[in-house]
Amino acid sequence: MLPGRRQRKAIAHCRAVSGLTGDVDATAKACTHRRMAHTRRKIARYRWTSMKKLLARLRIDPFTLALLCTVALASFLPVTGTAAAVMDDVTDMAIAALFFLHGARLSREAVKAGALHWRLHLVILGCTFVLFPLLGLLFKPLAHLALTPELYVGVLFLCALPSTVQSSIAFTSMARGNVPAAVCAASLSSLLGVFFTPLLMGALVGSQGAMAHPAEAIGKILLQLLVPFLAGHFMRPWIGGWVERHRAVLRYTDQGTILLVVYTAFSASVNEGLWQKTPLPALLAVLGAAALLLAMAMLSITFIARRLHFSRADEIAIVFCGSKKSLATGVPMAKVMFAGGGLGAIVLPIMLYHQLQLIVCAVVAARYARSASGQPQGAAERH
Repeated sequence: MLPGRRQRKAIAHCRAVSGLTGDVDATAKACTHRRMAHTRRKIARYRWTSMKKLLARLRIDPFTLALLCTVALASFLPVTGTAAAVMDDVTDMAIAALFFLHGARLSREAVKAGALHWRLHLVILGCTFVLFPLLGLLFKPLAHLALTPELYVGVLFLCALPSTVQSSIAFTSMARGNVPAAVCAASLSSLLGVFFTPLLMGALVGSQGAMAHPAEAIGKILLQLLVPFLAGHFMRPWIGGWVERHRAVLRYTDQGTILLVVYTAFSASVNEGLWQKTPLPALLAVLGAAALLLAMAMLSITFIARRLHFSRADEIAIVFCGSKKSLATGVPMAKVMFAGGGLGAIVLPIMLYHQLQLIVCAVVAARYARSASGQPQGAAERH
């Protein structure tokens, strides 16, 4: 059967472009194979592009994957014996270096400016160190039903932690909130947490469970965390410029220290039988508790900010600074405050809460930003 007019034109074009020779049928088959190969390449490129868009849309954080890999590594290859003692010493030095750099980052101008907006800061501190512990006590019935004692201590420890600095500022900026107030409030919360967190844990759990005497815990925190922090802050006139220029590199230092503490903590817990003592229902229960705690906190803080008639920009700063909890401060602080094989279970709630707050706050910040862009200048302010 002879090819039609369009087919003859296509075959002639294929010959001219690719230099094919031979009879018409052979040329037609070659053209068909080339078209099919081209189509397959287009499909492959489309699938790869779609996969990249999906990963970007899911906001998969490399640090989250690193945390999961660290927990898996500690579960299958925990450090033991002399190596564990060496890792503990290395971890203590890394924690001291971490808080030294945190002190060097905090500018005195931010501390002075923070004192001017005292009403907003009092609300954020009240949400962080009063509202959260009260919410944590509401989970006590769940502790008897589904949580192990170590996991419930971890939930209370999560509630007693200060706010995180970097992500609070980032989400406040993304939502078009009061960024200077967020900087001051988050920094103040992080600094006061050195004192408030052990005091709160002493009031919530006392000397029971995995925590030693509160006075001993406070002494350890002052020595291992506050002293390096103050040393870094007083060294800021000499090293502050270097710290500001290398913020991106220092972020990896923060994350590396957290991963090191998580590995040593979970190694000790695995050696003590963490996964044998923690059944799957308890893990699901602590995940549900972290999600419920985040939802209750964000709804309550939003309600408080609106009832006190803060502006929209201040409300955003209050919501994000008041609802977030610091993994970067919490994990090293747990290493100082708690001892024994239960440390892995105690830091598990803050690890889960950290991932949930990143996901939820990203969605909430995007909604705040969209609502602001849809309003005229100044209409978003409520007094």
